[in-house]
Formats: sequence, structure tokens, C-alpha cells
Amino acid sequence: MISSLGIIVGSGVYPFVLAKAARAAGVSRIVAAAFEGETDPKLAEMVDEIEWMRVGQLGRLVRAFASRGIGHAIMAGQIAPSNLFHFRPDLKALVVLARLRERNAETIFGAIADELAKAGVELLLATTFMDEHLAQPGVFAGPRLVRREEEDIQFGFGIAKEVSRLDIGQTVVVKKGTVLAVEGFEGTNEAILRGGQLGKGGAIVIKVSKPNQDFRFDVPVIGPITLENAAKAQIRVIAVEAGRTLVLDRERTEEMAAQFKISLYGVGK
Repeated sequence: MISSLGIIVGSGVYPFVLAKAARAAGVSRIVAAAFEGETDPKLAEMVDEIEWMRVGQLGRLVRAFASRGIGHAIMAGQIAPSNLFHFRPDLKALVVLARLRERNAETIFGAIADELAKAGVELLLATTFMDEHLAQPGVFAGPRLVRREEEDIQFGFGIAKEVSRLDIGQTVVVKKGTVLAVEGFEGTNEAILRGGQLGKGGAIVIKVSKPNQDFRFDVPVIGPITLENAAKAQIRVIAVEAGRTLVLDRERTEEMAAQFKISLYGVGK
């Protein structure tokens, strides 16, 4: 049983869903490390303490939890890619970055986890407390699939896995056996819009996890914003990995899938 929890808060609805789920699981005290320009200020209403900082203030992040006796923390929400490339690192962050041979999300967040561990703060899986929000196998919202769509999911899944292995992106858009778009630095939503425009209706989105993905700080997520963009792009199906993808604001997401006639499908193991 975890009674006190730290949340490293990015943008979006994920931190709100996590805070609610943690409370339901018996967490009585939540301390949030929030980032200026990223975190929704309304989160302050759902946590006991919140400390604001800039992206790159690693020393302050570690102290925010260690000084309050927080022994467990979870990363929730995204940091805008532009902020990751234009942040002002403090001294601790500079030292950590200098040790890294490669600087990507995986190595940087892994180094942050190591610094937290040195201060007695264990970074938990981002899916902790979130079991009921994980995608299930098969169609879990929207219309049933037709055979052509099932074939495109199988085709696109293999492509997406290979692209993710190369650390390019984790989403592809396909139609009738053709790859229309591959996610790059722009992110999932922009890839969906680009693929939908090229497909002119009826395309399939496949989003996967990386091989050996570290679920402490990198979990595939879909939610209402994903559905909004899929509807704009006239997407027919969004396929994700069952048990490895979070469906945020689930009730609203499934309502939107029914409204827009978009199938949400969990690819089983």
C-alpha cells in the first residue's frame, strides 16, 4: 500500500485520471511536481501540494519529493517536444546530460529515474493504479471490423513495430496495404491528420509500444483528443496494443468512437 505519491506532471488529462485512480486505490497524499507552460493549473485542486518549476530544473524536481518524504513517484502527461529542446537545464541536469552518450527521451528519462532513486524516490510504472484504463483485446468501442480492416491492422502492426524499434515513432496510418504516414517528431495527432488527408477517408491508425519499452515514463495513450483528430481525418479504425495502451477519459472516448463511427481495437498478444 502506497500512502504518499509524487506525480511528475506534464500536459493533458492523464495526470487528472491518475490522481483520481490513486485516490481510489487508497493514496492519501499526493505531491505534484508541475511545469510552467505544461501543467494545467486546475490539477492543484486534486493534489495536496504542488510545486511549480521550469522544464530542466532536475535538482528542484528531486528536492520537491525527497524533502517531503515521498518514496514513490509516477510520470504522467507529456512535455511539448519544443520545450525538451529549448529548456534551461540547472547544474544537476547539466551534469546528468554530460554523462549521456545518446540524448533521447529514453536515456534522459532513465537518467532522471536514476537521480530520483539516489534520493530514495522509486519511479513506478506509469500504468500503476491504471489497470481499468488499459485497452482490452478486440473491438472495445465503435463498429465491428470488416475483413479488409483486419488485414490492414495486421499489416500496419508489423510496420509500426519495426518503426518503433528504430525509435522513429510508434504510430502508422495505412489504407488497403499502403503506408500513408509514419509518426516522427511531430507526434501522433499530426501523423493522424497527415495520413487521413492522404487517404481521403477510411484509413487505419495503428499505435504500438516499443520493444523493451520502459513503462515508467513512456506509455502509449489515446483519448478524446485522439478521437477528435481521427474524426477530422476521417479515420475508420484506431488499433492499439491491448494491455499496453492507456485509454484516458474512457467513457468520453468510447462515446466519441460511437458518435464518429470509429472502431477502437485492441491487438491481443
